[in-house]
Amino acid sequence: MSPRSSRSGPSPSPDVFVGLLFVSVAALVAGISLLVLELNRYGWDMAP
Repeated sequence: MSPRSSRSGPSPSPDVFVGLLFVSVAALVAGISLLVLELNRYGWDMAP
């Protein structure tokens, strides 16, 4: 069996699922940051 790095063909291009992955990560980051901003309005602090 040959090693994986021995392929000489072109590297696969990103498809629609990679784009959806980036969209979902961006939505998670935006949601968490908006949640932190909203909690700060009520005097929320991360320290116990």
